[in-house]
Amino acid sequence: MSVRERLHIGPERARELAAELGAGGVEAVIFSTCNRTEIYLAGDDLEAATGWALEKLAVPGCAPLVLQDRDVAAHLFAVAGGLESMLLGETQILGQVRRAYADALEAGSSGPVLSRLFGHAIRAGRRIRTQTQVAERPTTVPAAAVRLAEDTVGSLEHANVLVLGAGAMSELVLVSLVHRRAGSIRVASRTLAGAVALGERFDGRAVPFAELDSALSRADVVISATASRGFVVSPAQLHGRAGRPLVLVDLAVPRDVDPEVASIDGCRLFDIDDLEHAAAAGRATRAGELARARSIASEEADRFHEWQTAVDVMPAIVSLRRRAWEIRSSELRRAQRKLDRLGPRERRLVESLTAQIVNKLLHEPTVRMKSAGPAGPAYAGAVQHLFALAEEQR
Repeated sequence: MSVRERLHIGPERARELAAELGAGGVEAVIFSTCNRTEIYLAGDDLEAATGWALEKLAVPGCAPLVLQDRDVAAHLFAVAGGLESMLLGETQILGQVRRAYADALEAGSSGPVLSRLFGHAIRAGRRIRTQTQVAERPTTVPAAAVRLAEDTVGSLEHANVLVLGAGAMSELVLVSLVHRRAGSIRVASRTLAGAVALGERFDGRAVPFAELDSALSRADVVISATASRGFVVSPAQLHGRAGRPLVLVDLAVPRDVDPEVASIDGCRLFDIDDLEHAAAAGRATRAGELARARSIASEEADRFHEWQTAVDVMPAIVSLRRRAWEIRSSELRRAQRKLDRLGPRERRLVESLTAQIVNKLLHEPTVRMKSAGPAGPAYAGAVQHLFALAEEQR
């Protein structure tokens, strides 16, 4: 957690960074959640763009993982299917992928390659969910947090629960609290209107942030998921509890609750890292489904890579076909006087025959360039050289 919160990029900053990359002619989608921060890049000068992105994300002691080509697609498709989540098959991640892509579109940084990649990822995520049982009895990080709190206090039916934040994460927390029949629910947010709206929807009461200390003094369980850049709950706010038990589950990245709170008598503090036991249990019971789901992600990655390879070789294919048809047309013009002596039927036969010859000669090179995989660009380069297509383009 201490590393992830330093790497975390909020939505506004993500759009700014994506726009900066986009202005440099590079496609970029920035994807940052409580469990991962990833930057997707596509373009011609990827080495410089990658160096720039790694410099922006530099955190001492953290070695970044850099993937390329098909590996990028395989990873993203597994992420979209919930296979790389801490809680296997969790349902939030696909919506987070959509939002990251939508933010990039808004910033103008997603072009044809990344738009294709993220559109394919959303379809792959849906396929994994519908064709495997990896998301059977699906869960979310907020739901796991509520269960962790319930396991710690024994039951939520008579507990006073305080939810900090009024965003999407807090909404899912409230859904789980109602499902678990929590006794009393209060919602606090810096934006009181947001807290009021959520409180009304889930039979809870809104608390102004100015009254947070008082709400903390009455709470038995606190689940926090704000977008604050600093601590929302400090030790000073809890010392007056006189040893009364309090369970705090901090879902925010960066953290909402000062880690020093854990040293206060009666306080038990959990963060995202503490949900690992639920993750391990989920993976153990669904190992077979996980293998099937990874197979689907790999298959979809192959399909995307075939498209990507075809895109890379398409300029060479187009140029080759154009050159071949130009030669055919030129030769037919040179033979125009002789062709004029033929009747309409014979002329159509000559035109059809020459077209068939051109198409048959081009068929095999076209198929092989499209299906060459990583060797495709090399094939395309050889074709451009042999037929002097590069000179023609200049």
